[in-house]
Amino acid sequence: MKANEVTVEWLKTLDFKVQGANKATIQGVIVRDLTVHLDGRGEVTELYSKPWMKDGLDDIAHIYQSATDYGVIKCWHLHEVHTDHFTVTRGKLQVSIVDLRLDSPTFCHVNSFFLGSLRPRLIKIPPRLMHGWKALSEPEVLVVNCQSHVYDAADEFKFPWDCVLPDVWEPKNG
Repeated sequence: MKANEVTVEWLKTLDFKVQGANKATIQGVIVRDLTVHLDGRGEVTELYSKPWMKDGLDDIAHIYQSATDYGVIKCWHLHEVHTDHFTVTRGKLQVSIVDLRLDSPTFCHVNSFFLGSLRPRLIKIPPRLMHGWKALSEPEVLVVNCQSHVYDAADEFKFPWDCVLPDVWEPKNG
């Protein structure tokens, strides 16, 4: 099924399999802990390096930074062509990913990851994986996205944040 064929009605028929947090079970998703170089003057965090491609990351064609206000959920969306590589440069973020590839052994798996300045990570999200994020810290979270292709609005398919899996988002009180 192509990304442009996904509908809210179809999404509502799926039996999602929510996995434990911070564990990549979806085929093709890569989570890489980032290296922070800390000294008395401050810190430097490596966000992306071409040698990491040997570990399965993609070559990068487009990079942007996005600010998301505290408590805002930006989702759901997916791409037919490009791959995202997210990291956070300020704040704390939850990223949730859903495998919508009918031919995938992890079809319907749902993964959630937490990342930010206390746990810097890079997350690779291949095409046809529905995904989004929630800003978990004030006043905002800064996300850097390194994409495999130059941005093309025709390759972004969006759905309402609460059309499926509204309970996947943290925090949960209790």
